[in-house]
Amino acid sequence: MQTDRRTFLAAAAGFVGAGLASPVIAATSWTLPERFQAQRVVVKGGWTPGDIHIDPGLHYIYLIEPGDTAIRYGCAIGAEEQYVSGRFQIQRRVEWPSWTPTANMIRREPEKYAQYAGGVPGGPDNPLGARALYLYTGGRDSMLRIHGTPQPWSIGMSVSSGCIRMVNEHVIDLYERVPNGTRVVLH
Repeated sequence: MQTDRRTFLAAAAGFVGAGLASPVIAATSWTLPERFQAQRVVVKGGWTPGDIHIDPGLHYIYLIEPGDTAIRYGCAIGAEEQYVSGRFQIQRRVEWPSWTPTANMIRREPEKYAQYAGGVPGGPDNPLGARALYLYTGGRDSMLRIHGTPQPWSIGMSVSSGCIRMVNEHVIDLYERVPNGTRVVLH
């Protein structure tokens, strides 16, 4: 089922304006499981406020806040052979990003990705969703992203080609909270 841009933006604006609300995808019966809804949680001491940590085992993203708290979001991560741990920095942030599969994705699954070799414009049906945070390491684009998804039911799974997926409402919220230069640790 496709959602038009106006309906999606209205729903997203309501989510962001309300703070940490529970996303429900308009015109569907799907609801994000409670454990993956955005919430403030207590974290162990010693974490640097402003950093992002990805817990691949539990499928959570933590945006560390002062006072040993964090905003925790549910996420989907790379399939086992595609997940890359490491330290990164956000160096680019894009609203409604376009998407082009990497050469490796096309080589690995040409039947799935070759048709998109010319790219897909930004919009609600784009694989990167509403926002994308581009992860760099050593000053170079790692090709990894934290991004939205038109497949919110994939949250909590290890299914992507390496990127970190969030429901669009959550990635919009995260995008508004973090600047370029934010440190990201994929554990």
